[in-house]
Amino acid sequence: MIPVLELRNGTKEYRGVPAVKDVTFTLYRGEVHALLGENGAGKSTLTKMLAGVIEPTAGEIWIEGKKTELKSPSDALRRGIAMVYQETSLVPSLTVAQNLYLTDKKWFHRLRGIYIAGQQFLQSLNFHVDPTALVSSLGAGQKQMVEIARAVHHNAKIIIFDEPTATLTPEEKRQFFSLIERLRARGVSIIFISHALEEALQISDRITVMRDGRHVVTDYTSAFDREKIVRAMVGRSLSNELYGSHKDRKIRPAGEKVLSVQNLSMQNFVRNTSFSLFEGQITGVFGLIGSGRTEAAKIVAGVLKRDFFHGGEIRLKGRSVRYRVPRSAVRNGIIYVTEDRKVEGFFETMTIAENIHLGALAGGKTQFFFVNMKEMRMIAEKWIGTLNIRAINGDAKVIELSGGNQQKVVIAKALVQRPKLIIFDEPTRGVDVGAIAEIHHLINRLADEGIAIMMISSYLPEVLQLSDRILVCRQGRIVEEFEGHKVDEETIMYAAVH
Repeated sequence: MIPVLELRNGTKEYRGVPAVKDVTFTLYRGEVHALLGENGAGKSTLTKMLAGVIEPTAGEIWIEGKKTELKSPSDALRRGIAMVYQETSLVPSLTVAQNLYLTDKKWFHRLRGIYIAGQQFLQSLNFHVDPTALVSSLGAGQKQMVEIARAVHHNAKIIIFDEPTATLTPEEKRQFFSLIERLRARGVSIIFISHALEEALQISDRITVMRDGRHVVTDYTSAFDREKIVRAMVGRSLSNELYGSHKDRKIRPAGEKVLSVQNLSMQNFVRNTSFSLFEGQITGVFGLIGSGRTEAAKIVAGVLKRDFFHGGEIRLKGRSVRYRVPRSAVRNGIIYVTEDRKVEGFFETMTIAENIHLGALAGGKTQFFFVNMKEMRMIAEKWIGTLNIRAINGDAKVIELSGGNQQKVVIAKALVQRPKLIIFDEPTRGVDVGAIAEIHHLINRLADEGIAIMMISSYLPEVLQLSDRILVCRQGRIVEEFEGHKVDEETIMYAAVH
């Protein structure tokens, strides 16, 4: 059988350093092929070559048995290849429908027509998104749905999904997997990148594992289990490091109350919610998308403003505070580590060292307002080593890093400010199993050092494994509180839904 898409001996180098080295990859008609590996393994680089985003340094691309050169994403799309990116590539100032029909000139200026067509199309996919809404007003999960819908709308023969389920709720994931089955039945070929190994085992026909830019193994999914995949990805077992029994671990006692929130309200997003955070404890927050968990955290950090009248009260170590900008919260030791690292977490065209140094400046932890190159490099080297950021050096641009290493830069920017309270919003979203273990160890170490941690996560095993206390958010309110070792996934999910 001739592959519908093939990369032969593909290599891509940056500054003479290979991100992908001599990799051969094949995809057949109607196949779901999972592409797995740690952050920095070369998965995104490989698929971007196949989608025309970047050109290979060496190697050949063949489509249906014919050698092809892909000069741009539009070139790939004309040949039937569409890619849904891990970080959305939508136009935020346009509506959902306009983004769906962006390349269709006969529809683009007929707003009423595209809104009707967009609503019918989204409903056919079971995606509950308003076609008239501006993309800038959507949450991360809804943006991902629009990205997926746009790829399907182009009637592509090959669709590349890069972490498509990272921001979706369990119900939305179920709908997405049903969509995958319908696409496969139509003969559409799919490349599926995910750090959720259970999803890859559930939905794929074949699995390819990469490590350090090289091909490790390709086989039918039936030949793999989770342990075999992890060993191929990282060269060792991580079974005892990730998501073991949370009931056996020691719960940290609550220290001094750092933050008290009473009757916090912001329009219809946050409604009279109350909670407290304590020194030396990890407080996990679980809730479905739209539950108000992120909005409440952003109000605490000064990113969003609560209602002026009847907006509630925030007390930091007993003192009432109202932050209008994040800088004021940062100066008082409150740091918010965003869930959307590309949009809110870093300056992508700046270097690692420049990004981390900006964090030091924002926290007032450096004496200079001009750039002290020696100090900047020293700070960068320290945090690159501490967080094991995989890069050539501190002068590498953040945009050149893998998603997991970009996340580590965002965390380094936060920690260099020496916070008293850290809010982690989806800290391991789009991060591989090796980096997940590193981030988990870091969060635990910070709590052991006495820092108050608020961790928002959509992944219940992560919430259970790390949290000393668990808060459940629903419809803008904190509705339940549990001790971390006295609750199970079913109880938490029931509280989040009912």
